[in-house]
Amino acid sequence: MSFPPCPSCQSEYVYQDQNNLVCSMCAFEWNPEELANEEAINVKDANGTLLSDGDKVTVIKDLKIKGSSQVIKIGTKALVRRVLDKKDHELDCKVDGVGEMMVTAKFVKKA
Repeated sequence: MSFPPCPSCQSEYVYQDQNNLVCSMCAFEWNPEELANEEAINVKDANGTLLSDGDKVTVIKDLKIKGSSQVIKIGTKALVRRVLDKKDHELDCKVDGVGEMMVTAKFVKKA
């Protein structure tokens, strides 16, 4: 049985102790299930609902498209293709009537 390397020292000498994994080099203990949940990207919409890949969202504010005279109107629907871990424009969306673009999560709500 193969275990992932230690997140603390990257040692490959890891053993299992009940639900936790323990590094024999630095004595770091961790639960691999909790570690996977912590690494997941948490992006929330305007109402505080967690967004994930494949969600359908609705724009809650008129948004100007940078470098264009087009505007995305309130109520426009979009499909979240990917949720990214960025400071701004966290959502890679396909917006109805506009096409592919990056959108900030605070300007949408889950449909």
